Amino acid sequence: MLLKKINLEDQLKKQKKRSSFSSNTLIDQFYHTLEEDHKTSSKIRRNTIEKNQENYNHFKPDLLDTDKIYHVTEIKKICIDYRLRFLDSSYFKGKIPKEAILKIKKLEQEHHTELKNFKIIAPSKLFKLEDKDDPLLFACLGNDYYYLIHKWGNDMSAFRKLLMLPFKSIINLLLLIIVLSYGLTFLVPSGLFSKSESSAQFWIMCFFMFKTIAAITIFYGFAKGKNFNPAIWNSKFI
Repeated sequence: MLLKKINLEDQLKKQKKRSSFSSNTLIDQFYHTLEEDHKTSSKIRRNTIEKNQENYNHFKPDLLDTDKIYHVTEIKKICIDYRLRFLDSSYFKGKIPKEAILKIKKLEQEHHTELKNFKIIAPSKLFKLEDKDDPLLFACLGNDYYYLIHKWGNDMSAFRKLLMLPFKSIINLLLLIIVLSYGLTFLVPSGLFSKSESSAQFWIMCFFMFKTIAAITIFYGFAKGKNFNPAIWNSKFI
């Protein structure tokens, strides 16, 4: 006698009938879970865009990944090198991605706490308009330590540190202006202002180039309210 084949769907329906949960109860539980999940996500998003007076979050130290804990001096160094800002998430004008919200939710469940006081590392323009250049989301641990929660966007250009080097200090900027002045002087055709060539003419032209570039740089700096990296890395002002 051949054994009858088992239909798994029929078996599942039989099991459901034996279960103490009715269809309405299961549906109610499903919608209740969705509603609670939505409330939690909304609360987290609200905490990332609202200012709060919390100085730090209450984490369980044993559950933290030490590779994601950074001191403010390490953050400051990166911000100065790459001309970035480290500000409260309430100043961030982009959208916190869903992946970051899920990671915050997971941390809150693991540590049985509500996370607030978030910080973000990003280029200055990201705190004024949307872009996608590698923001980093942190939660404050207290005592100038921060826990990295999520990174999103594109990787930063390898040349950004080099390009931002002139903005680290006035000495760096002056060196750049001198190099540019010297290089542009070589591009000026010889004998343009005099029939005879001389070193004095070259250096006069170089000095003229230096004054021109320096004047343009100063005018642009004052007009746009620009400052050097060490002065803006944690400033909320433009």
